[in-house]
Amino acid sequence: MNRIRAALAIAAVELRRFLRDRSNIFFVFIFPLALVMVLGLQFGGQGPAGRVAVAGEENTLRASIAAQLEGDDVAVAYTDLDGMREQVARGRTDVGLVISSDQAAAFDEGQDVQVQMIPSSQAAAQTTVQLVRSAVREATTYQGQVAALSGRGASQAQIETALARAAEEVSPPTLQVRGGEVDELAQEFAGLGQFDLGASSQLLLFVFLSSLAGSVTLIQARRRGIIARSVAAPVSIGQVLVGQGLGRLAIALFQGLYIMLATAVLFDVNWGTPALTVLVLLIFSTVSAGAAMLLGSLIDNEGAASGLGVGAGLVLAALGGGMMPLEIFPDTLRTVAHVTPHAWAYDALADIQRRDAGLVDILGPLAVLVGMALALVLVGTWALRRSLARAM
Repeated sequence: MNRIRAALAIAAVELRRFLRDRSNIFFVFIFPLALVMVLGLQFGGQGPAGRVAVAGEENTLRASIAAQLEGDDVAVAYTDLDGMREQVARGRTDVGLVISSDQAAAFDEGQDVQVQMIPSSQAAAQTTVQLVRSAVREATTYQGQVAALSGRGASQAQIETALARAAEEVSPPTLQVRGGEVDELAQEFAGLGQFDLGASSQLLLFVFLSSLAGSVTLIQARRRGIIARSVAAPVSIGQVLVGQGLGRLAIALFQGLYIMLATAVLFDVNWGTPALTVLVLLIFSTVSAGAAMLLGSLIDNEGAASGLGVGAGLVLAALGGGMMPLEIFPDTLRTVAHVTPHAWAYDALADIQRRDAGLVDILGPLAVLVGMALALVLVGTWALRRSLARAM
């Protein structure tokens, strides 16, 4: 029991030393949340279902089509013919729509209507074309219904009441577009909150970075004789090694749990099943702790360790899905990405957040992470033992 208390005391000291570093106030507490917010605001919003630029004078046909499009969450902009063509050419809109005065007059008279569409080369253009066709069809159908009822002698008030009642009683069919890379990506990220994806990626990025940054305190403890004085006390070298390893683990876990709790409270991030998410965090933190022990044992200069830790952490995070979703990686690069622990942790968190996965569903990624953790902790402990032997 005394041995365990000694190791835990060393770990607590390491965590306090890390948190007392004033530079960590920004990088541990503020910077991760700021990045989650920026990523969520820029890329995590649901956004419009499409963009349409409409050329033509204001009339009932334009207003009716625009109302249908906006009801389908399509962003509608009004411009002249040249402006519409420029937007299509520059990819600033998905579809250009031309509504002539002749077609508007035909619409008012209850006749067939034809509008000109100019799709852009954007990936979402074909989906937006279908939405425009549906909007035009619904607008002309409604106008035809009004003309038919009016021909039967119904008043405007009766027409509006009858069509409103029909709309309430009849459920319109739903359309799901399947197939194609864009639609597959949309389905992959369907159901994610605005900040969910950014929060999980920043969790992996900063847990690994903070743990590697914690290697600096290990170097300082060795160079300043703190570890030597610990061994001089009734503390064995094994307790020192365990305590230092637990200290690196405590730093990583503190950073991860802080990000999880803060994003859940501030941004309403859904982390899925909390117990499973914490389990992934624990194993990934152990991987990070082993890497920090190895880095702090092989390098004797704090500046060099800090620079190498930040550089290695950023590169591994970029490759492993900590900066961009793995789903948009090419197949070959996605395979290469799984040499990093970040990619396996990303897969496990994605299953928990998006697919309500259970423990059995994520056993594969967890097994790989456990293997990486064991390898890095064993090598890091061996390297730390050698460095302590030289220091004493």
